[in-house]
Amino acid sequence: MSAWWGGLDSTTRDVLLALLKVIITFHVLLGLFSVMTYVERRMLAFMQFRLGPNRTGPFGLLQPVADGIKLFFKEEFMPEGANRFLFIAAPALSVITAFLSIAVVPYGRADFQIAELDVGVLYIFAITSLGVYGIVMAGWASNNKYTLIGGLRSSAQMFSYELSLGLSWVGVILLAGSFRIADIVESQDRGYGLLGWNWLVQFPAFIVYVIAATAEVNRTPFDLPEAETELVAGFHTEYSSMKFALLQMAEYVNMITVAAVGSNLFLGGWLSPIPGLPHGFPWFFLKMAFVLFFFIWLRGTLPRFRYDQLMHFGWKVLVPVAALSTLLTAGVVVALSR
Repeated sequence: MSAWWGGLDSTTRDVLLALLKVIITFHVLLGLFSVMTYVERRMLAFMQFRLGPNRTGPFGLLQPVADGIKLFFKEEFMPEGANRFLFIAAPALSVITAFLSIAVVPYGRADFQIAELDVGVLYIFAITSLGVYGIVMAGWASNNKYTLIGGLRSSAQMFSYELSLGLSWVGVILLAGSFRIADIVESQDRGYGLLGWNWLVQFPAFIVYVIAATAEVNRTPFDLPEAETELVAGFHTEYSSMKFALLQMAEYVNMITVAAVGSNLFLGGWLSPIPGLPHGFPWFFLKMAFVLFFFIWLRGTLPRFRYDQLMHFGWKVLVPVAALSTLLTAGVVVALSR
């Protein structure tokens, strides 16, 4: 095997190694998606004094498998008057952008990531911005007033909170002096453990990121594009079978991406929280698991905002706070560089 590998030229080896990383990352995300559906249902049940799924397999662990089989064999529906091409393309676009956005996220000091870009933060920002097109397409192509309202809400919500999300990243980029996510993680190794990470150094920006990221992935209390009590199921009302599964997969993969990016930008990535302990990817996964738990905790705790409250909070609170934090950080960086 080693002789075969050594006989390949460097370009072929790089291509095969990248392909292997893609395959591993894809399957890990599929596994995390399945696990997250189970964990969220069980945790919400615990918070609401219910049992949750506990019949399929021991402790209900096979429930994601049963759900996958059910969705695979369910009948496909095409609404009358729907735009066939866009109706089919919307779930595909949503899940493709979700998987592409995590390609540049490093998981540890060994930099196991599909691609290492010098502008990794900008790449994530650009790709995640495209995800809303899948939701808007799904809402418009379904030929349903509820799905259309859900799609329009999603586009307005994205425009409102994308600005705050981008501004929350500027401070950590200025402190690190780089757009590479690995450089931003290493810049947080200030010798104080978790007290030296950007969540404390950039605390206002961290709070803005948490809120704006929650809105970006349409999670409670910002799940206005779905809003079951108002819009049946929002933009995916008319979807069934595997198209519905793809839309759900896109939502959970986006959650995982937001958790991974937040862990790297503000929570030290793979850095140890206690000075003296070795760094490594287990710390990264623990931090990501904590952020995912926080998303579930929010869903089980907070009610949904009204739409006017959502827009008011985004433009009149988050944007000014994020802009002020960015200006203060820029001033401090300039003052210290003299």
